[in-house]
Amino acid sequence: MPLPADPALLHPMPGQPRVVLLKPLVTSALIEVGEYSYYDDPDDATAFETRNVLYHYGPEKLIIGRFCALGTGVRFIMNGANHRMDGPSTFPFPTMGGSWSEHFDLLTGLPNRGDTVVGNDVWFGHGTTIMPGVRIGHGAIIGTGAVVTRDVPDYGIVGGNPARLIRTRYDEQDVARLLAVAWWDWPTDQITAHLRTIMSGSVAELEAAARDVPGD
Repeated sequence: MPLPADPALLHPMPGQPRVVLLKPLVTSALIEVGEYSYYDDPDDATAFETRNVLYHYGPEKLIIGRFCALGTGVRFIMNGANHRMDGPSTFPFPTMGGSWSEHFDLLTGLPNRGDTVVGNDVWFGHGTTIMPGVRIGHGAIIGTGAVVTRDVPDYGIVGGNPARLIRTRYDEQDVARLLAVAWWDWPTDQITAHLRTIMSGSVAELEAAARDVPGD
């Protein structure tokens, strides 16, 4: 069998430090990333945790599946960005320190939409922004510059600000078939053997490949 790509390699593309695999990069216990998901940034892709995951004070998590492609400037806005809106001022005075910090209770209990969850095989275009608590389905495409404020269905294509559903990549029946196949969960040898089908085959061909397990 040909050797597959190494999921533990920080820079998978020789001579291209702008591309990093996220799983071997991230250190935060609040970020989970599946194998082979990558981020591309010509400035400093290795700064993903601090430059691209913003206001992440916890306890909510950012969860990204396997085989996701993140274009330059993708931003995940986390729940820590929330401010009070029920009084005259939205300014977070207690965070500035001094005696103001005695009023930190004014910042507790703010609305929290929970974890931000990205499925497998999701493509994020350049400069997209994902708001707190959004769930993005498997196989989705997030258009360049989109601001995603609500959940995205499996194999949905969204764009705009706020992002809206443009169309789905497959009809409802084929989406169900693709989710049943779940090629992203296959053993690496099986993915390697059927790479061309995964990238350019039909749903039926992918279903046939799912039954063709190397070594059986």
